[in-house]
Amino acid sequence: MKENIVLIGMPGAGKSTVGVVLAKRLGYRFVDSDLVIQEKYDKLLHELIEEHGVEGFWEIEEEVNASLNPRRSVIATGGSVIYGPRAMEHLRQIGTVVYLKLPLEEVAERLGDLNARGVTLMPGQTLGDLYAERIPLYEKYAHEVIDCQGIQIREVVKRIASLKSHS
Repeated sequence: MKENIVLIGMPGAGKSTVGVVLAKRLGYRFVDSDLVIQEKYDKLLHELIEEHGVEGFWEIEEEVNASLNPRRSVIATGGSVIYGPRAMEHLRQIGTVVYLKLPLEEVAERLGDLNARGVTLMPGQTLGDLYAERIPLYEKYAHEVIDCQGIQIREVVKRIASLKSHS
């Protein structure tokens, strides 16, 4: 396994929560790329989306993720990171990309207010549409897939940590 672990998946899949616990377990740093974006631009994600539009936000997200270069870190990405091919190729180079897979019903249940979460929906697009559009991209870029349906955070962490020990 490469030096970093990169978590991808739908908003609400648990990337940040799992990332923090996993980093503690492995003795790694934790990097939340959404927080890196907010810090760099001194704005919340939904403010950046309002200001630059969805596609403009994706460009910002791609640029920031393509420039990440941490060592021995768990990187939690934003759910839309997969729209940036340059960022995804970079993340695949510097880390093992792990897709936290969750069924649509569970994603919807966990998310609540999409705007408050900074979820990038196009006008008229439903969460179901977004899910259907993103799944093939998550699967395309992932080195590993962890099915998170109905399992606890600690079990997800254990499964990812065991990937690390098998490499």
